[in-house]
Amino acid sequence: MGVPAFFRWLSRKYSSIIVHCVEEKGKECNGVRIPVDTTKPNPNEVEFDNLYLDMNGIIHPCTHPEDKPAPKNEDEMMVAIFEYIDRLFNIVRPRRVLYMAIDGVAPRAKMNQQRSRRFRASKEGVELVEEKNRMREEVIQRGGYLPPEEIKERFDSNCITQ
Repeated sequence: MGVPAFFRWLSRKYSSIIVHCVEEKGKECNGVRIPVDTTKPNPNEVEFDNLYLDMNGIIHPCTHPEDKPAPKNEDEMMVAIFEYIDRLFNIVRPRRVLYMAIDGVAPRAKMNQQRSRRFRASKEGVELVEEKNRMREEVIQRGGYLPPEEIKERFDSNCITQ
């Protein structure tokens, strides 16, 4: 059973586990960001000793966000992950343990499958750039004008599991 199916089953069977939470936001004063004081009591009126995070559920959404562009590089990816962890920590405010579970090495068959998928994605990316350049050259040769293309840094999400 995958994580979404397990969560769906769990939340249906035990509906009281889903609760709304108060999320205190950091403040800004004179252009300086003041973080949430997590030493204060939890605004949700429930104190927690431990917070256990499955980092797969954090890393993937931070590198493939649905509501904004993907990070341009590894630094932006790491900042997105740290901000997400900070947000969860500020909501839960564990008093004793923050445990982050990160998968180890994948089994050989899965590694081979991922490697094949990565190579294919990389090859398709190169072919797309080459086709785009070829089309630009054709337009220019026919006397057309194209403004110089802005060079954009592109984050390669394949580096996450390498």
